[in-house]
Amino acid sequence: MSQNTFKKKLKAGNAPKKAGPGKTIFTWMEDKLDVKGILGEGVPVQLVPPVGFLVLLALIYIFSNHRAESMVRKIEKAQQEVEDLRADVTTLEAEYMQSSMQSEVAKRVAKLEIYELNQPPIKIEVKK
Repeated sequence: MSQNTFKKKLKAGNAPKKAGPGKTIFTWMEDKLDVKGILGEGVPVQLVPPVGFLVLLALIYIFSNHRAESMVRKIEKAQQEVEDLRADVTTLEAEYMQSSMQSEVAKRVAKLEIYELNQPPIKIEVKK
């Protein structure tokens, strides 16, 4: 059986560089941004609450901006529907007014052999 052994810890300056296809975007960002040079070995604990608060504010801002834009889109869509319905109502009202004119009614009832009187009606009086 083989024995368990410990891996040797590499110092910060002796870290092996990944080359070629094994290099990911995160290792590239780490190389370019030099995070360890800025922060040292770890993240200072006193910076976590203010940074977390700023991240929370940024998320709230993004969420509210998204909601506002979607609400504007819904309002514009509703306004377009209202304009379309208003145009339809105006058209229907005009057609109704046209069809309720006396000449139009006379044309329709002429098919039923009901004609318009040309003389006024006669009043019939009955004597007791």
